[in-house]
Order: sequence, then structure tokens, then C-alpha cells
Amino acid sequence: MPDLLLELRSEEIPARMQRRAAEDLKKLVTDALVARGFLYEGAKAFSTPRRLALHIAGLPARGEAVREERRGPRVGAPEAAVQGFLKGAGLTSLDQATTVTDPKKGEFYLAVIERPGRETLDVLAELLPEIVKNFPWPKSMRWGAASAEPGSLRWVRPLQSIVATFGPETESPEVVPFAVGGIAAGTVTYGHRFLAPEAIEVRRFDDYIQALERAKVILDADRRKDVILHDARDLAFARGLDLVEDEGLLEEVSGLVEWPVVLMGSFDEAFLDIPAEAIRATIRANQKCFVLRKGGSEDLAPAFILVSNLVAIDGGRAITAGNERVVRARLSDAKFFWETDKAIRLEDRLPKLDSIVFHEKLGTQGERIARIAALAKDLAPRVGADPALAERAARLAKADLVTEMVGEFPELQGLMGRKYAALQGEHDSVCAAIEEHYKPLGPSDRVPSDPVSIAVALADKLDTLVGFWAIDEKPTGSKDPFALRRAALGVIRLILDRGLRLRLLEQVGAADRGLAGRAGADAGDLLGFFADRLKVYLRDQGARHDLIDAVFALPGQDDLLMVVRRVEALGQFLDTEDGKNLLAGYKRAANILRIEEKKDGRAYDAAPDAALAAAGEPAERALAEALAKARETASAAVAREDFAGAMQALSTLRAPVDAFFQDVTVNAPDPKLRENRLALLNALRAATREVAEFAKIEG
Repeated sequence: MPDLLLELRSEEIPARMQRRAAEDLKKLVTDALVARGFLYEGAKAFSTPRRLALHIAGLPARGEAVREERRGPRVGAPEAAVQGFLKGAGLTSLDQATTVTDPKKGEFYLAVIERPGRETLDVLAELLPEIVKNFPWPKSMRWGAASAEPGSLRWVRPLQSIVATFGPETESPEVVPFAVGGIAAGTVTYGHRFLAPEAIEVRRFDDYIQALERAKVILDADRRKDVILHDARDLAFARGLDLVEDEGLLEEVSGLVEWPVVLMGSFDEAFLDIPAEAIRATIRANQKCFVLRKGGSEDLAPAFILVSNLVAIDGGRAITAGNERVVRARLSDAKFFWETDKAIRLEDRLPKLDSIVFHEKLGTQGERIARIAALAKDLAPRVGADPALAERAARLAKADLVTEMVGEFPELQGLMGRKYAALQGEHDSVCAAIEEHYKPLGPSDRVPSDPVSIAVALADKLDTLVGFWAIDEKPTGSKDPFALRRAALGVIRLILDRGLRLRLLEQVGAADRGLAGRAGADAGDLLGFFADRLKVYLRDQGARHDLIDAVFALPGQDDLLMVVRRVEALGQFLDTEDGKNLLAGYKRAANILRIEEKKDGRAYDAAPDAALAAAGEPAERALAEALAKARETASAAVAREDFAGAMQALSTLRAPVDAFFQDVTVNAPDPKLRENRLALLNALRAATREVAEFAKIEG
């Protein structure tokens, strides 16, 4: 079957946009084809700094014919309805329609529309220019004289050529006939800008990828990454060094070169006095280079790996020397920052934070630090930390934001603060908390273990959440400019991973009081936000969201550790036969109560009459006795946080509930008996509420 080859070649595409753009191109084209009834066998997209490419295999040469029956108005309907039917069906008169008789509705018009299958080439010529013109680049530009015209082509960088061919492997493919922005699709592309700048004639994908390889272009980004990684490892090994691998940098560098050539540079060993993280940040951020370790050691080596896009005639000596000069200058700056920063104590930097606005409605960084310090001190005993150390760590935690090093490399915040704190002799826990209070930054990030770090991390995140809730700056849809979802997940992970017993509403109240005069946060709404984040987190762990809802529906559920333990016990109980049957019995009881309470206009929430139940049916008596015992036992178990025991107590209700529904008529003729039996069903509902709101449970 025929294949499609599409290449859109331009000036350099930013590395961060390439992979997403390739996937967007594949999705847009394949979705458009499928929507038109053209299925395919496989598709793959590619990107280099100067091109996006797409190969779709196994497309039909022609679409299938379509036969559609479209029902029209009744015979004798108003003229407007008839004309609307004719226009919609593409008919010129009723002579082209047929009349069909419906036994119930009478005679009506029917149009049989037959459309022959369209040539795939024509469909591609129709959809491809629209996709190119409306491509979803995060940022795009217009260029040249045409940019003055309204509606001119926008692309991430000036588009230079288009290759678009379609045809079977056994025949010469055809060019898809379209043009965009004055650029007509054809069969000519170009290889590496410097190593092979001549025009290349291509026909189909196999020819294309091989021709590019000969012209010093590796089309597949993953293959470029593999070449860079293995060559860098081999070069480092040959010098007795180890590569410090960096997946993010590797992805970026693979998007900067079409023909990667790995080289090694060096710098003065005296620069190794700078913290290793600062050296790595300097070399990574400014030169997109990889750092190296001394073989078998964690110590950095005075060398780095760079990736060139050229095969130089001097073996890369000039390229390496140029990079070494820039790295030397950058490291000189870093050394200056390091020496300057060391001379000033962290607490002496705090006044600067009083002049930096954190948020116009939440005050300065200095005010925020005071709130975090007070909250960390309050939290410390609850997490096993020394209150004085927690307060000290919180006061110093943001001081490195005004250092020279963090000003140049913001990604080193916290880390540099820890190093400066250690140099000035701070307690180890204070040093650790300065770095770790930002953690965890995501679902895979490490959770701190030092109690002081935990206290400051919780205080930092709770102050952020309560503050933005107080000024009504909450996440909406996909927008979360202040990373409040991440902050809430951080609180959840700190509590769960470290087994902390915290009443969230109490801590929210403490954080709220620190806002001093600003509008308070809606604690209930914020607790609901935590519940939503907890559902997302536990769902990723395999837990059921409805069980979390069932537990949170009970009043006072702000101890997240106990919520999770209750959810776990509830899930295990509902996986048993007793649990499944009791849930079914509960649902039946709740349905009966809902119907009868609505019909009678009243709730049957009074305690059942034990004497009346005892005088009734044996199954009625047995259920009344079982409910009284089970509720008492479950309540006591919940009070001592034995949720498995509470579930065990509820499991004893399975048999009496089954027997009650089998042997007892709830809506008895005797009004008092009926009322008491409905009260028994309400007692069942109340008993289950000792552990969860069963109404929230699905199934």
C-alpha cells in the first residue's frame, strides 16, 4: 500500500519545541485522515534542529465509496421543510428522492446519497496546507515581504522547503500538489547546513532517511541521543573518567545538532574549589556541556564533554579551545560569586528580603519568612523536631535567594544556602532544612527525613496554600500559576511517607492567623482541595477514588494518615464476600429509606424500639440485636484507630441483614411496625457511618 513522506524544513527550531512538534504533526495528520475514513498501518514522526518529518505507512490509494440514507420530512410537509431536506441531501428536486411508508408515521421522503471514494492524493492536498498554516507552535513568527500581508504564514522559524510524496513502494511516488506561503511541495531537501549543503532529490521514506544520513543528518532524535551518550561514555572511559549523565541535557543537546560529534575540553583544577553543583550548573546552563567525575570517585574532574555539530578538519581542536575559553570565563564568574557570598552571613542578608515583594496581597518575602518561622516552630513538636532549630532553619531558608550565586543560577536555591550555612557553623539539621524545605517537588522527588526539614517544608507549603486561598487565587482548570497543586501534594507526601499525625484544619488555622489582618482562607474549601489531591495521589497508587470520598464525607476527617488507613481497611473489607454483601444490603436499605422518606415527608432517624423489634419477626429481632452490638464495637474500634477491627464488627451484620430482607416485610400493614422497621434500616445506615459514608461507594 502507498506511503506518505512529509518534511517541513526551516531555520533552527528551538530544542525544547522539537519533540512535541513532531508528535503534534503526526497527530494532526493522522487524525485528519482517520476523520475522513482513511486508515493506515503505522506512522512515525521525526525532528532535527532544521526539520520536522512524518512517515505514514499503509495508506489506501483511494477512499472507500460511501452510501448513506437520509430521512426527510413527511409527504405533504411544508415547502420550507422540503427545501431544507433537498439542500442538505444535495438533491435538486424530489424526483431524486424516494418515498417510504412507515406503518406508524405514514409516508416520508428518503434520499440515498452515494459518494465515490476520493483519491488519497487529493485529500492530502486538501488537508496538509491547512495543518501547516494552523500548526500549534508555542511561539511563531512571520518573515520576509509577505509578513506585511494579513493572514501570511506563521512558523516557528522561516520555513524553507516542503517535501511531500505519496505512492506505493513498487512505483515512483507522486508529489502531493499543494503550496503554503509561496513554498510548493516537491521532492528536494537539503542535508547538513555546512557538511553537505547540496540539494538532495528524495522520493520515498527509505530513500529519504538514507540520503540524509549520507548528507550528515541523523533524522531520529533518539538515535542522536544514543550516539551522544555512548560516544561521551567511551571518550570519558578512555581518559579514566566517568560521565555525569543528565537526561534533560542529553535531550536538549540532541535537539541542537544534526550530526553529533563528541569532544572533550578541560579547565583549571583550581576551579574545583567551587561547589560541584555550581560548576555543573555553570557548564550545563551556559555551554550545554556535560561534567565528568574522576574515575571511581564522586569528585568532579577538571574536564567536560561538549557536542559539536561539525566534523572539523583539525579534529575539533579549535572548537574545543573556544569552549574552554568560555567555560574558563564562566567559572571565573562562579568563583567570584562563591567567594563574595561566603563573606556575608545568611542572617545579614535577611533585611534585603524585606524589600522583595512575594505577592502584592501577601506582603514581602521578609513577612513571609516570619510567618513560616512561626508556623515551623509550632509544627516542630508535632513532627519530632526541636522548635528552636525549626525556627532558625525557617528564618534562614530563603536567605540564599539574594546571594550572587543563586541570582545567576536560580536552580541552586536551597543547595547554596545549605553550603553557606555549613560554612558559618549552623547545626546540621538547620543546614539540611535550608536545602530540603523545597522538597518534595514532584511525585518522584525524595521526601526529607530530618524532622527539622519536615517542619520547615510543611510550614512553607501550608503558608503558600493558605495565603493564596485567603486572596482567592486558586487553581482553575489546567492553570496553576503558583504551583498550589504541587504544594498540596508535597504536604500529602510529607504526612504519608513520614507517618505524621496532623490535624490539617488546626494547622490551616495556625497559618491563617499568621496572615494578620488579611482575609482568612476558607478552611473547608482548602480541605476539599487536599481531598482532591489525595484522590489523585492514591489513585496512582491503585486506590479507589470513591472510597476516599466515602471517608472524607464523614465529619472531621482532616488527619490524612488516618484517612488513608481507613481507606485501606475499607478497601480490604469490600473485597471480601461479607463486605460486598453488606454493601448490597446497605444500598437496598438506603433505597427503601429514600423512597419512603420522600413519600412520607419525614426522616426515620429515631432509634428503633427494641421492645417492638423483639416482639416482631425472628430476623427483625436478630438484626436489632446485631446492629446494637456492631455499632458499639465498631465505634470503640474507630476510637482506638483499629479500622480493621471496625470493619470486622460490620462484617457480623451481613447474615442478619440478608435474613431481614428475606424474611421481613418492611412496609408492614401495621404503621408502628412499619415505622420501627424503617428505623432499623436507618440504624443500619448509621452503623456503617462509623467507618465511612457508604452512599459514596460505587457498586
